[in-house]
Amino acid sequence: MSACIFCDIAAGEAPASIIYQDDAVLAFMDILPVNLGHVLVVPRKHATYMAEMDEAVGLSLFRVTMRIEQAIRNSDVRCEGINLYLADGVAAGQEIYHVHMHVFPRFIGDYFTVFSGRGISPSRQQLDGIAASIRSAYQLLS
Repeated sequence: MSACIFCDIAAGEAPASIIYQDDAVLAFMDILPVNLGHVLVVPRKHATYMAEMDEAVGLSLFRVTMRIEQAIRNSDVRCEGINLYLADGVAAGQEIYHVHMHVFPRFIGDYFTVFSGRGISPSRQQLDGIAASIRSAYQLLS
């Protein structure tokens, strides 16, 4: 066993209720689900943050996420909506340091809540300045 539970699952060294797997990613049931039907989609190769993942693997991760979302909706799982959640870094709430997308069903009256502490109202000028900074950084990516 390694120090990363998701690497152990990908290597077949830790138990998991696997839904899907290929050479790039796998999807399995979360053992501490928000609601029944909560699935995790992870890259096979260890990457702590999204920026460390090969872009092709990232595309596969999102493709499989979309299909898992459809499968949950088409299954017997109670599902009136779906949340996707990916925490990238400590400040974002990441607890297991291997990229993973949460895909979980929601229904009216479930116990999960999302609190958004939106407390700022930037001006259009601030938004335009930040957009320009991010756009410049984006253009430098290869």
